Amino acid sequence: MGHTPDYVLDRPGVGDLDQFFAIDSDPRVWTHLPSGRLTEAEEAEAILVKLVSQWELDGIGPWMVRQAPGGEIVGHCGCSLRGVPGPGASRRTPGAFWNLGYRFRPEAQGHGLATAVSRDAIAAATDIDPELPVVAYLLEHNTASAVVARKLGLELVRRVPDAGNPDPAAVRLVFADRDLTAAQLDATVV
Repeated sequence: MGHTPDYVLDRPGVGDLDQFFAIDSDPRVWTHLPSGRLTEAEEAEAILVKLVSQWELDGIGPWMVRQAPGGEIVGHCGCSLRGVPGPGASRRTPGAFWNLGYRFRPEAQGHGLATAVSRDAIAAATDIDPELPVVAYLLEHNTASAVVARKLGLELVRRVPDAGNPDPAAVRLVFADRDLTAAQLDATVV
């Protein structure tokens, strides 16, 4: 568990379902990708179970970001292992990387929280395996997320069509803390 000013970072738990769903079903959170918004609590429950599993298998995953101890969840942020063939797979897989992700309630956005918590997330991932790059991928028109990635020192390493996006004109930007191998680059656009 980590701390940022006025916030506590907790591992996710099943008791977080209602607040997690409230964030991930809020259309204001998904203005950059409306099709990503959750519409059923069962979807949120499945994702939450996966997040809990990530912590158990990989020793890291997204945190639930709470206002002060015991307070309301204002978002989730952290690094997850990606580019591996399945849960519990070795981090030595050629395409492996740490994927940095962040999502916050609109009321919590614009105050530097994503940047602060992301710094903690990168430090935690680096403590576990410093050989893996940290990657953040996002849609090109999600300029606020790009600003956060750049503040963290991540550099743009790839610009490609966003495969599977309902908008055929959507472009994915891939930011990383170092050069990526061909396998890692391929894994960022799956």
